[in-house]
Amino acid sequence: MFTHKVLCVLALAVGLGTAAAFAETAGLGKPVSEADLAAWDISVMPDGAGLPAGSGTPAQGARVYAEKCSACHGDNGRNPAALGAGPMVSGPIAGIDGPKTIGSFYGYSTIVFDFVRRAMPWNMPRTLSNDEVYAVTAYLLAINKIIGEEDVMNAQTLPKVKMPNRDNFIIRFPDRI
Repeated sequence: MFTHKVLCVLALAVGLGTAAAFAETAGLGKPVSEADLAAWDISVMPDGAGLPAGSGTPAQGARVYAEKCSACHGDNGRNPAALGAGPMVSGPIAGIDGPKTIGSFYGYSTIVFDFVRRAMPWNMPRTLSNDEVYAVTAYLLAINKIIGEEDVMNAQTLPKVKMPNRDNFIIRFPDRI
């Protein structure tokens, strides 16, 4: 049976051996530049910080949605499609156990933009242009009756949209909003 001292010596030896192994490189890859990192730093904050240039309307978004989103989310976002991603539209907030959709759950409109931009379409994420993401976001907000059919969403207008469920969250870092 190992004693405590023996275990400590073994851990130290393994640790030193690991450090030496990491000091030597296999010569693979290349250093990551600031430009490389910037391409992946696409976070959007609730106040709109990080939103890119571009714009879109619900009408433009309806076309993009029909082409690239409806196969998973159903026609007009109202019913689950064959792939079962679930509806994007529901009625008023139905309590904590109600459906979690854009109109009943999301606290900030920028969350919709951020999620669509990074993760949609699910089979080809990050392939939508900024204008397409603004348009799809506008469409989703419009079919949830949060914005009007003629409203234009861009970096200035999107953060100003007040979501129906905004006041039902406890904000962890209120000074960042």
